[in-house]
Amino acid sequence: MSATQFFNEMTDFSGETRPHYEKFSDWLQTTPPQRLADKREAADALFHRGGITFAVYGEAEGTERLIPFDVIPRIIPAKEWVDMAAGLRQRVKALNAFIHDIYHDQEILKAGRIPPEQVLNNAQYRPEMQGVDVPGNIYAAIAGIDVVRAGAGEYYVLEDNLRVPSGVSYMIEDRKMMMRLFPELFAKYRVAPVEHYPDLLLDTLRAVSQKGVTDPTVVVLTPGAYNSAYFEHAFLAQQMGVELVEGRDLFVDGGHVYMRTTQGPQKVDVIYRRVDDDFLDPLAFRKDSMLGVPGLLDVYRDGNVTLANAIGTGVADDKSIYPYVPDMVDFYLGEKPLLNNVPTYMLRKKDDLAYTLDNLADLVVKEVHGAGGYGMLVGPASTKEQIEDFRKRIVAAPEKYIAQPTLALSACPTFVERGIAPRHIDLRPFVLSGGKEVRFVPGGLTRVALKEGSLVVNSSQGGGTKDTWVLES
Repeated sequence: MSATQFFNEMTDFSGETRPHYEKFSDWLQTTPPQRLADKREAADALFHRGGITFAVYGEAEGTERLIPFDVIPRIIPAKEWVDMAAGLRQRVKALNAFIHDIYHDQEILKAGRIPPEQVLNNAQYRPEMQGVDVPGNIYAAIAGIDVVRAGAGEYYVLEDNLRVPSGVSYMIEDRKMMMRLFPELFAKYRVAPVEHYPDLLLDTLRAVSQKGVTDPTVVVLTPGAYNSAYFEHAFLAQQMGVELVEGRDLFVDGGHVYMRTTQGPQKVDVIYRRVDDDFLDPLAFRKDSMLGVPGLLDVYRDGNVTLANAIGTGVADDKSIYPYVPDMVDFYLGEKPLLNNVPTYMLRKKDDLAYTLDNLADLVVKEVHGAGGYGMLVGPASTKEQIEDFRKRIVAAPEKYIAQPTLALSACPTFVERGIAPRHIDLRPFVLSGGKEVRFVPGGLTRVALKEGSLVVNSSQGGGTKDTWVLES
């Protein structure tokens, strides 16, 4: 395989259709391109009518976009999914064990497996959580793990999202759209369902309620209608049959959290929060926050309400901590990682910094606290001026960056303006931890970089989504 080749999900390196795509390939060859174009237009109209949009920060206030939807699915064979699922379970168990440990005995730091300053000086580490017990030691009840395929087809974890991972509503809506537009395809394949995700989510949230609560009241806490993921907040609340609330709808009294209702105050037991740590409680964090609930942290620390995800989970999904996840798997589970990390250079290290500065044109460099595709350099796709500008930023604060090789991400056929062409993709499965088991629906959200040659799949950077089909047999 040459350096310029990449793994194609539908065809092998000789151009032959992979077995799990054969029926779809036959269908595609007999389907006129105009029908695909008409169906894509119909999907856009239906998504817009349903309010399935996202806001883009930095643009005019109120600007909303459709996330481009591609009508060609990404198909994963059953055996591949079984192997990936085992790796996801293992990884999330280790991450939850790590978060519990650093807020309690800090054994992994004492053992020298992770430099203490990497954790204790991390902007996402919350000293307020030290010694706080959470139900079942589950800190990240909902995790979005970004998985990519590279090389000859190996899967790698690119990123762990443990704070307020988003995108699951698009996974569900993409499936509904495909079933509506192309019902004949679902007669050809046994595709594992994803529509029951809200039921699993509600079960998970109820399972992490405080001990002794038999019929927990669950709410979804949103920053409000101007948040980029507001559609998802409202969608999940509606699908679970629980209230969507803003900070002003909740208040603290007598050591508990209550929701204002037309029938009077109602005690809240579990808050599925889609609000960042800094804005949750103006008495404890940002004093100028209008999004949180004054006094919430005290109620949480006293064990009278559950927050999912827990305060302080961000320290485990920070990009400066990511290189140590294999150590976590070994330390807490005594196992070898089933899903590998992408090789990563930590620029706070002298040798890693020197190598990176010498090879910026070939690497991807990311801010350790960055998200959404912002604050990163994709060397091969950058100009000399952009590279030199980024070099200055790295030299000024190397500890704020990591670097990784530019992966030849796998590609999937995608219906673009000029027809069907390969575009690079990733996958975000949503992993739910609650009670005794780790659960998820098969698949996740496949994101696709619609610009030719682009490796950035984020919706904020022009990426789109695909339906993800995990085959049942």
